Amino acid sequence: MLHQPVNIPADSASLEGELTLPGGANGVVLFAHGSGSSRFSPRNGYVASVLQQAGIGTLLFDLLTREEDRDYGTRFDIALLTRRLLAASNWVNHHPATQLLGLGYFGASTGAAAALQAAAEMGNKVSAVVSRGGRPDLAGATALGKVTAPTLLIVGGDDNVVIMLNQDAYAQLGCEKELVIIPGATHLFEEPGTLEQAAQAAAAWFADHLSG
Repeated sequence: MLHQPVNIPADSASLEGELTLPGGANGVVLFAHGSGSSRFSPRNGYVASVLQQAGIGTLLFDLLTREEDRDYGTRFDIALLTRRLLAASNWVNHHPATQLLGLGYFGASTGAAAALQAAAEMGNKVSAVVSRGGRPDLAGATALGKVTAPTLLIVGGDDNVVIMLNQDAYAQLGCEKELVIIPGATHLFEEPGTLEQAAQAAAAWFADHLSG
């Protein structure tokens, strides 16, 4: 298994990350974390480990620099987060270890909106998108209508407002899609067993749709 720290150029910034590639991986998933989070998010880290065990590569990286993350408004700048995710996608597509691998996005909270906007921009260069407790509605109707990558929306069963927002976004997606509601889970999937269910659903979706 390849595991290495990386630095990704994006605009005038350098984004720190960790690339992990199991032997024989045919795809790599870029993680777009939510507001106030980072590549050290324990929830995303857990999901990444489940994907790795399923033979799927992962790139956990910071969408914002430390200075940018101190600005509350920047955390919700979907256009900026999308540009950073596109920069990371370009880096992956030119890195010798990943350039032949299928590309997927995993987004949480506001990161889900960035993932869908980036997927709309990338077209068939993105093989699959998964949102966990995400805000796909923030991607906007125009972007949602342009997404072609098979998209899985995962929401906690007790996250009532976010369920409605995901249902609205789901209706605007014209791609292959699925909405999975995890019973008993709140927004952060902190209840026993709920994050595991979300991670397994994500792994199955990427395994079915990622192809190099």
